[in-house]
Amino acid sequence: MHFTLLSAGIGIWQTINDLWLDSGIYRVFSDFFGSGWQILVMIIIACVLLYLAIGRKFEPLLLVPIATGMLLANIAGGELFNPACFKDGMVHWEYFTGHAESGVQAGLFDYLYLGVKLGIYPCLIFMGVGAMTDFSPLIANPKSLLLGAAAQLGIFTALLLASLLGFGANAAASIGIIGGADGPTAILVTSMLAPDKLAPIAVAAYSYMALVPVIQPPIMRLLTTKKERCIVMKQQRPVSKRELIVFPIAVAAIVILILPATAPLIGSLMLGNLLRVCGVTERLSKTVQNELCNIVTIFLGVTVGATAVYNSFLKLETLEIIALGLFAFACGTAGGVLLGKLMCFLTHGKINPLIGAAGVSAVPMAARVAQKEGQRANPANFLLMHAMGPNVAGVIGSAVAAGVLLSIFG
Repeated sequence: MHFTLLSAGIGIWQTINDLWLDSGIYRVFSDFFGSGWQILVMIIIACVLLYLAIGRKFEPLLLVPIATGMLLANIAGGELFNPACFKDGMVHWEYFTGHAESGVQAGLFDYLYLGVKLGIYPCLIFMGVGAMTDFSPLIANPKSLLLGAAAQLGIFTALLLASLLGFGANAAASIGIIGGADGPTAILVTSMLAPDKLAPIAVAAYSYMALVPVIQPPIMRLLTTKKERCIVMKQQRPVSKRELIVFPIAVAAIVILILPATAPLIGSLMLGNLLRVCGVTERLSKTVQNELCNIVTIFLGVTVGATAVYNSFLKLETLEIIALGLFAFACGTAGGVLLGKLMCFLTHGKINPLIGAAGVSAVPMAARVAQKEGQRANPANFLLMHAMGPNVAGVIGSAVAAGVLLSIFG
């Protein structure tokens, strides 16, 4: 009997010991000066992002899933995301079918990440954006399209600077796309051109989108005079339903014929908008705007966050990417404002240059910033609808810029 009790005690102790050796805590502290401290740093970064999203309301709809994905993927022993499944930018299907020689199996996030890698999630997000976007300010004032195009200056200036700093062409293009202030576009381009840079680029893109009210105003004030900021623009003309229906069809046809690489993003964007305006697909429009967009946003955010594993994220290169992203965003804002100043001069003061800053694709936050700065200079100024024209033009502009980059570097 004593022998039986002793054997049972040894068995229990062995089980406890096995559980301890298999725990994430043991894995972290047994190699603390190797990968352990890096894992802890990533967990802290994830918690900081969660605080910014929940406590400070910085892009919470995406930063909460991104930060959670980052947290779960870096907890030792979870095995939710295995970078080997996507090594060298390729999908290694043997990990998904169980035929890998290493015996490593794809985790939950690996399966969900296929939607990013295959370009599915960003396009579905764009469909939802199209269904939520009112293009009437752009249709009423087509000149706004030029401001949306000018704001893409940040993409190409950052691309050139990143190249000069030693980044490869594909990585530089992916970094530059941050300047478009469009998260899904940045994710699509990066997943196609430089998947190993996806995590820092996505975090930078969505962080700067959340910081639009902080980043843009100083640039807007620096590049404009008080007199220019006080300009009151006349009310826009009403847009007919026929124009609203023809617009997405015409834009999709023209842009895709010129740049076929834009088909996934522009096609999805305009399909979503057509569902909104045609008047006969209200149920589909609501589904795309709500259920579909919300589900895809969760999957997109969690899987992008999961790519931020400690051994690929904690590099000096990550800080360089974040700095270049800020430069891209600032140049995009400056490009829109400077073209706005030129248009103001050519129209003899009929256009307020502030609306050019809304040419970045942060809808509708950038337009609200232009409105706020306009009213700050002149309380009688109402620029919101005028700024929405360049703002929605920026969505199209960033998709076109992505198509250009994919055509050149893809």
